[in-house]
Amino acid sequence: MTKPLLILIAGPYRSGTNGDPDLIAQNLARLEEASGPIFRLGHVPMIGEWVALPILRTLDSAEAGDGDVMYETAHRLLQHCDAVLRLPGESSGADKDVEIAQERGLPVYRTLAEIPAA
Repeated sequence: MTKPLLILIAGPYRSGTNGDPDLIAQNLARLEEASGPIFRLGHVPMIGEWVALPILRTLDSAEAGDGDVMYETAHRLLQHCDAVLRLPGESSGADKDVEIAQERGLPVYRTLAEIPAA
């Protein structure tokens, strides 16, 4: 039995959407689908967009930059996370999350089945 982990769920959010809000929402829903199983394993799921989107709504466009808030939020979150679940799909942001996790020596899981129960 391990202690409960804070697990960042990383995968496509804007990738492959051409900015289409419906496709972005579908990507977020796919990320969120992993949150229930992670919770049932005894851990705390985290998605960077859950934190970044409210921040973006409070910044003007000059402050928000072009995706900088999303990447910076994930980078800051990874200072607190214990692991990353990398979901399939092309995503430079998710790839960067994995890179940071590996630099910090955090486990990177590729499937829910790899995550140990708490």
